[in-house]
Amino acid sequence: MTEPESEPKPKTRTEEFKISGDRAVSKIKEVLHEGRVRTISLRDAEGRTLIEVPLAVGVAAGAAGVLLMPMWAAIGAIAALVADLTLVVEKEE
Repeated sequence: MTEPESEPKPKTRTEEFKISGDRAVSKIKEVLHEGRVRTISLRDAEGRTLIEVPLAVGVAAGAAGVLLMPMWAAIGAIAALVADLTLVVEKEE
């Protein structure tokens, strides 16, 4: 009996953006609009992860906005409290 062929694992890449707290929400929306985002996370200046949001691969920007509605408040609150952030984006290639 032959084993079924497994699908190759998708390649991912990670991008980091240094942003100010007041730019966090707009930059996240911009990144989501580009598409193919698997995970977004915000880190403080010391590199501690403040929030991490896994997303469905290929989620359209509009759908991601609706799915993230509860998260926008949390992201906005974090951004208001932390001046310097690193946005880490994991994308599928």
